[in-house]
Amino acid sequence: MERMLVIVFGDEQKAYEGSEALTELDAEGDISLYAQSVIQKNMLGKITVKKESNDLPIRAVGGTAIGALIGLLGGGAVGEGAGAVAGSYAGAMSDIYRAGVDADFLDEASAKLKHGKWAVVADISEDQTRYIDKRMEAIGGTVIRCTRKNVEQEQYEKEVAGTKDDINKLKEEQSKSSPSEKAKIQKKIDDLKTKLHTKIEHAKERSKQEEDEAKAKIESLKKKAAKANSDEKAKIEAWKDEIKKKSEKSKETNDKLQQEGKDVQTTSSAS
Repeated sequence: MERMLVIVFGDEQKAYEGSEALTELDAEGDISLYAQSVIQKNMLGKITVKKESNDLPIRAVGGTAIGALIGLLGGGAVGEGAGAVAGSYAGAMSDIYRAGVDADFLDEASAKLKHGKWAVVADISEDQTRYIDKRMEAIGGTVIRCTRKNVEQEQYEKEVAGTKDDINKLKEEQSKSSPSEKAKIQKKIDDLKTKLHTKIEHAKERSKQEEDEAKAKIESLKKKAAKANSDEKAKIEAWKDEIKKKSEKSKETNDKLQQEGKDVQTTSSAS
């Protein structure tokens, strides 16, 4: 299963040992490691990324699932402190969908990552939890994991459906209104159409990023499978199929959204 991890440590040395242990488990074939970062939460609650995984399939923190998770742990964007609880509710929810985690996981991880603590944040596939748990227990790390959910495009779909419903209700109201009221309602309709276009374009951008992440993961798994024995290969193929199916479903949802966007524009032109 594809999972997001937050492994909390008491100090810097232990955190780097934990990071190295994940790298070793990946090399041994017990897990597949796609991205990891070592972070510190200082005494003021500010999260700082101390180490990024530039030699793994997912290299960039910004815009990725792991980057979204780090931002959520800090209460805002990467590098902002908890005092910058600045991120809006909508922005926080967007990051939760992007990270593919749930609120319970985030609450537990945030509670364990107290001021002054260090952590390794990772995006992995594993079929048994014992490999990581055993290694991290020996180092002194506390593992919090969440099976990664792929609901970001589905959330866009819900938001777009809601906006389209609002537009249709306004059009119905407009058809029964006086000439002076029609212009005011049209302004509301135009504003909603602009918001709808922005949402659909954002969904398109995120779909491309998700697709790129999935391709990088699948490519790394293909390379591992080529060197694996039959038992290991079956496990790797299962991980690859899971990621591929999630990516295909996400793309299918986005394709539907893009078509809906074209339909709205066509209807606007016709009217």
